[in-house]
Amino acid sequence: MGTEVEKNLALLHTAYGMMASGDLDACVEVLTEDFIANVPGAPEPLHGREIWRLGAQTMLEAFPDLKITVEEMFGVHDKVAVRVHFRGTHQGTFQGLPATGRSVSFRSIEMYRIEGDKIAEEWVAPDLISLMQQISPSRARSRS
Repeated sequence: MGTEVEKNLALLHTAYGMMASGDLDACVEVLTEDFIANVPGAPEPLHGREIWRLGAQTMLEAFPDLKITVEEMFGVHDKVAVRVHFRGTHQGTFQGLPATGRSVSFRSIEMYRIEGDKIAEEWVAPDLISLMQQISPSRARSRS
């Protein structure tokens, strides 16, 4: 048996692996029943596993070949911090923008709180400005 921090890091590595393989059912199972998501743009935290599933499903529908690379991960007590790199191809509607077929690359800084052997809360800060610039219709015109 490893330390609490080692177990928490292993849990997050497993969760990212499940997300990368598109197994959202398995991902939901590692969330607590009363999971809390703190996401940019939401005035209040979002509650529940299904809220997380909807967000993940939206990403996978827009970027079905999404590749997830954990660049750095460390933990302290019941918290795990992650620097993650996402890459994919914009093949479905995202934030109202229709598929462009463009390759995208963006990063996120994420923090998780673990309760027992489940993820109880997340704070995510994806670089959505960079992502949206990559799929923006004006992108082709703005490059010179």
